[in-house]
Amino acid sequence: MKSKKAKEVSSLERKRAKELRDLVAHHQSLYHEKDAPTLSDEAYDSLVQELKTLEETFPELRTNNSPTEAIGGRPDGAFTKVRHQVKQWSFDNVFTVEELRAWETRLFRVLEKEGKGKVSLSYVGEHKIDGLKVILEYKKGTLIRAATRGDGVTGENVTHTAQMVTDIPHTLNQSVSLIAVGEAWLSEKDFLRVNKEREKEGEPLFANPRNTAAGSLRQLDPEVTRSRGLSFFTYDIDFFDESEGSIRPKTQEGELNLLRELGFRVNEHYVHARDLDAVIAYYKKWTPKKHTLPYGIDGIVVKVNEVEHQNLLGYTSKSPRFGIAYKFPAEEATTLVEDIVLQVGRTGVLTPVAHLRPVRIAGSVVSRATLHNEDQIRRLDVRIGDTVILQKAGEVIPEILRVVRELRPKNAKAYMFPERVAECGGDGSIERIPGASAYRCVAKNSDTLHRRRLYYFASKGAMNIDGVGPRIIDALLEHNLINTYADFYTLNAGDLRSLPNFKEKSAQNVLASINATRSIPLPRLLTALSIEHVGEETARLIAESCGTIEVIQTASEITLAEIHGVGEIVARSLATWMQDGTHKKTLNALLKHVTPTSFEGYVKDGVLSGKTIIFTGSLPTLSRSDAEAFARKNGAHVVSSVSKKTDYVVVGEDPGSKAVKAEDLGLTILNEKQFRALIREE
Repeated sequence: MKSKKAKEVSSLERKRAKELRDLVAHHQSLYHEKDAPTLSDEAYDSLVQELKTLEETFPELRTNNSPTEAIGGRPDGAFTKVRHQVKQWSFDNVFTVEELRAWETRLFRVLEKEGKGKVSLSYVGEHKIDGLKVILEYKKGTLIRAATRGDGVTGENVTHTAQMVTDIPHTLNQSVSLIAVGEAWLSEKDFLRVNKEREKEGEPLFANPRNTAAGSLRQLDPEVTRSRGLSFFTYDIDFFDESEGSIRPKTQEGELNLLRELGFRVNEHYVHARDLDAVIAYYKKWTPKKHTLPYGIDGIVVKVNEVEHQNLLGYTSKSPRFGIAYKFPAEEATTLVEDIVLQVGRTGVLTPVAHLRPVRIAGSVVSRATLHNEDQIRRLDVRIGDTVILQKAGEVIPEILRVVRELRPKNAKAYMFPERVAECGGDGSIERIPGASAYRCVAKNSDTLHRRRLYYFASKGAMNIDGVGPRIIDALLEHNLINTYADFYTLNAGDLRSLPNFKEKSAQNVLASINATRSIPLPRLLTALSIEHVGEETARLIAESCGTIEVIQTASEITLAEIHGVGEIVARSLATWMQDGTHKKTLNALLKHVTPTSFEGYVKDGVLSGKTIIFTGSLPTLSRSDAEAFARKNGAHVVSSVSKKTDYVVVGEDPGSKAVKAEDLGLTILNEKQFRALIREE
């Protein structure tokens, strides 16, 4: 009998499952059989996960040949086929601590059914190497065969090329018969070298180190393999012949030690974890350090340490129950565009934002992605209903990399900017900014813009009025307690107590936060005014050059344009704002309550004078603003993008693409401790 959920499956869900099956199977073939992927591993994983969720929710959508049940790829006909003595498996994935703990709960449940009662489990955590799995067979200490995983039952004989890998011993240190399993990988350095050689020869470049390693082993000419410089880590024993007198270890950690004694190269960065909390600590340790290794890893592999328990736990049709792959937060994922909405910014510029089906990326669930401007929408050809690949690196908000055209609905229409947007005020007219890709509101004083400017004025990046966010500002506007920036500083406790749910302590806290900003660094004041093109770093450059607000108020467009890093567009915008009668009145009223502290610019004799620095990822103890303040205090220029001119890149947890680019450029990379030591703030 079909389940209730299965009966409720819609035609759209049925169609989506069919399209996903076809697409996933296509990319599986490209990845496993042709070593020529066109999707990132993370985007591919995301498509597989969506298909798996559909199949679990609606069991009737699952087919016998579903790619969610596939272990690898079909063996290539150019190689001799090998039927594995021990079936090869693929680990299931988890992405959160909750999913990891749910896996452990299932382990205890299975062991209890097997009559073990309540047991304590320990684990071994290992790096999940991004390479090609190879199965090595030894007879009395001599390598007799090497094979790829293939579909788990049948693989390809690659003995002739495996013998070219220096980390794979031809003869072991003991005369034992066993089947060992490991991963062939190529370092980033050798990957770049190989691609440079191919570029010189006019050959197509490889997509990534993993597929270069796979393609290097699957060569008819072993000398090609030798030239690539592959490495190999051995991490498991599938079979051990105890009839020859040796005893197989009783734990996974013991197997790793034995493999090392036999002459295999074993990854040194594994851990014996006494419980799951220790596994989680191991995961957290390596998440920010994943880009520092010579090989690629996309997570950790967690295995029950005791072989006895492994045997009792057994396998599903695809995966071992006793092991799991705990993946690092993905910086790419796929999801659906449910709508495209224009967001009105504080300066009236309209930013198109994609509203997404919620998806987990870089460790958090997101439902929005910027589309930047009309030109970007046209370049991507993104439409409502499209399946898209998202990218999120470190602190950067998600952006859409490209559309998965194979999954586009037939009725999806190209997005067109409207002629009017209600939030712009007036008649809602919008216009494209001359010489730019963006649109803006024609009316400059709509209620929406007014609110956005007040929100930004109080925000952390501007005046930093702690605890005064959009909710409180909306209440103040609704009760006619504020209208201009200056009005924040005329509020009293009685005004605030009249607000809904506001008590004496809340009122005093808000007043204390406001009063703390009556003396404010000049760059912060300049940033808070919502002048078009004047952001935090530009405000610092202007404040450094001009020194006081009075000089800025009277500076000409020509004078401002001569400031290094400012330019004509910013200078025109700033000078025009300062000369506008309404803006003059607004600023002068504010200056009656707020005193901008004199700004002498960057420290000329600081330990970082003349240096540029960028921060990426979450630092262990410093907030981003505090870290940047330390850097500026010591003379550094803080920038937002990596270039050859960047002197230092300070990397925290989940640093993303900026750290990778810094490594590619050979820049100096620091962690928080090293940064503190550099500025003597330990």
